[in-house]
Amino acid sequence: MAESQRVDAVIIGAGVAGLYQLYRLREQGLHVRVFDAASEVGGTWYWNRYPGARTDSLSHEYQYWFSDELLDEWNWQERFPSQSEIERYLNHVADRFDLRRDITFNTRVDAAHWDEATGQWKISTDTGETVAARFLITCLGPLSAPLVPPFEGHETFTGEIVHTARWPREGVDLAGKRVGVIGTGATGIQVIQTIAAEVEHLTVFQRTANYALPMHNPTYDDNDRAALRARYPAIRSQVHHTFAGFSEDLDERDAADLSPEERRHTLERLYEDGSLKLWIGGFKEVFFDEAINEEISEFVRERIRARIDDPAMAEKLVPTDHGFGTRRVPLETNYFEAYNRDNVDLVDIKAAPIECFTEAGIRTADTEYPLDVIILATGFDAGTGGLTGFDIRGRDGVALADQWSQEIRTTMGLQIHGYPNLFTTSAPFAPASAFCNAPTCLQQQVDWIADCIAYLERQGRRTIEPTPEMEQSWIDHHDELAAMTLIPRTKSWYTGANVAGKQQRLLGYIGGVNAYGQACEDLKAKGYEGFAIA
Repeated sequence: MAESQRVDAVIIGAGVAGLYQLYRLREQGLHVRVFDAASEVGGTWYWNRYPGARTDSLSHEYQYWFSDELLDEWNWQERFPSQSEIERYLNHVADRFDLRRDITFNTRVDAAHWDEATGQWKISTDTGETVAARFLITCLGPLSAPLVPPFEGHETFTGEIVHTARWPREGVDLAGKRVGVIGTGATGIQVIQTIAAEVEHLTVFQRTANYALPMHNPTYDDNDRAALRARYPAIRSQVHHTFAGFSEDLDERDAADLSPEERRHTLERLYEDGSLKLWIGGFKEVFFDEAINEEISEFVRERIRARIDDPAMAEKLVPTDHGFGTRRVPLETNYFEAYNRDNVDLVDIKAAPIECFTEAGIRTADTEYPLDVIILATGFDAGTGGLTGFDIRGRDGVALADQWSQEIRTTMGLQIHGYPNLFTTSAPFAPASAFCNAPTCLQQQVDWIADCIAYLERQGRRTIEPTPEMEQSWIDHHDELAAMTLIPRTKSWYTGANVAGKQQRLLGYIGGVNAYGQACEDLKAKGYEGFAIA
């Protein structure tokens, strides 16, 4: 099929990264097309509209920094904005900068093949359109490919089944119903705490107990917003120079130099803040020192136990098989108190695994649970699923899905050897795939991509890709840092352990947003040394 259009760049995805990437490339004078399977902008915040969905990042950190006018005119309503508020924000950005005219909605990219003869990417969609582009940029988000476990009898259940990442825009009526939730990760926690008081009966199917920290989420008034705006210049700088892309950084002190009383006082202060500070603004040793990690873990366990009335229930909900911070730590609002309700039951599916779905509900190894609605909070094929979910083929027709089924490889999560002019955001081996306040790292990556393309234009060059040596060097560096931490020892989506057959390797770069950003800047300063430019 002949292409219907030629453009400078195609962007896949109209979420936080895709909108900003479009803005940057259009400002550089490029002709750009954006494709998104959704009917509106938002990415993650379009699809994940389940009950209780909100970010764990502070609103004044979960935003764009490229426009002072945007910063001045947008008024955040809460300390931790809900899904609907972030969706409104991203729609405002799309309107404010007239981005929609270059976005094609309700259209999924099926294939993208590199054509060596023309030096173009040939992109085809599910609507039959084909486009040729010099540059292909994926802005798919690290958590964009939902996992639906292959439960036997899935099709026989006569009630309603819904995945949190594909929640209907019209909502789901849960009032007075028997509801089952499978999964107690960040998403499951938000759903459970939100619907417990609404449903007739809630059955939670838990495989792994998780640490979670209480969220303190006041609403903002004009005085609060004015105080925050006065800090915006400092925050803009801080988020790019901390470990996790927030304005708060890890404690510079060595935990071992403090007395147990001093450490305890620090933990209590951070816990009471009602944010992620205990994790990403506390003792750095939480990531690599077993003794300090256990001290912090037991501190959080104590807090969890104190909030649950039934000691037997508490023991099911207190994590003991991994240390605090080695899995994703969510925030919660009265999550643990939900299990004090008479209408909430917890099923340990490690002890009694789910055997199948039935017409009436879910059967485990020891009983059957009658249900009207089953909610799958079963997570994602993180980091890789968005990119392997369609047919990307690089030089010599090599398919990325085939390559990554053997070994996941990227250079800094930005490019992949063998795929010229393919740029990726949120891909493996960058902080954006796991260990970062998403807008910070996505803007960082988008800026690098835009600057790289501008460099090629100025130099009159056509293509860029990392050399095999450059890619291996970054992977070795990534793996060396990962091995110094406790995180790879814990099974989670951080390491791909939630997907059968996926390579077990830490997906997110653990060296810190600040170090990663400096490495990106160094590459630009050295004229993209280690990249083949033609």
